[in-house]
Amino acid sequence: MTQNAFAMLGQGGELSRPESLEQLLSGVALLLPMLDAIPNAAIFIKDIAARYVLANRTLVQRCGLKQLQPLLGKTSAEVFPAQLGPGYTEQDRQVLEQGLVLEDQLELHLYGTREPGWCLTHKRPLYNRQGEIIGLAGISVDLQSASDTHPAYQRLAAVDEHIRTHFNRRVTLAELTRIAGISVAQLERYCKRVFHLTPRQMIQKVRLEHAHRLLLSDIPITEVALQCGYTDHSAFTRQFKALTGFTPRQYRQATAQ
Repeated sequence: MTQNAFAMLGQGGELSRPESLEQLLSGVALLLPMLDAIPNAAIFIKDIAARYVLANRTLVQRCGLKQLQPLLGKTSAEVFPAQLGPGYTEQDRQVLEQGLVLEDQLELHLYGTREPGWCLTHKRPLYNRQGEIIGLAGISVDLQSASDTHPAYQRLAAVDEHIRTHFNRRVTLAELTRIAGISVAQLERYCKRVFHLTPRQMIQKVRLEHAHRLLLSDIPITEVALQCGYTDHSAFTRQFKALTGFTPRQYRQATAQ
């Protein structure tokens, strides 16, 4: 499923909208064998109660299952580990209750080793012909490795190194453009092409990776925030929750289980 096709699920006009979620599923289910062949993307549809009604093989496997059937009818909170599931379900409810559309949402995932992995998530509400939300469609694509063959890679590698060295303080776009020798617009465009992230997301990613490691220790959370470049503890909490679904304290408690 391309991102354009994914967007059409949520943005179709009234005539192209289904009468019900069941009608939509009857058509989309025909594509499931193709969706199952995509190894680096978890693709899913959920009903109005945030329960899975369709998912590809990649998602099934990441839930620790061998077959789709045990996943159906359950929420993320019921099938993912405590470090992940509740945050996903809270996000789902915002889409279902508020009509929130997520585009390129950088999210921290934990895999079997408890090391962080990253994905870019897209979620859209699904509407019936009456304009009522009847479910949501989502795709979480694993963040790809940097494209080191891109002509701008060397310049941007210096930007990435600068971020990794100085993430514990405020990093501005102005200093990043000076390092790369390009404009802000070029920096934004090339970072997306090479690292698949915006410069701001690159900074967030490095900070949250460091926070993940520190939260596995007993360092006070206020100190974790400072070491990750946040002078405002509440800003750290908001950012951390946006990327993980948890406050830092909740995350520490979940990973300690």
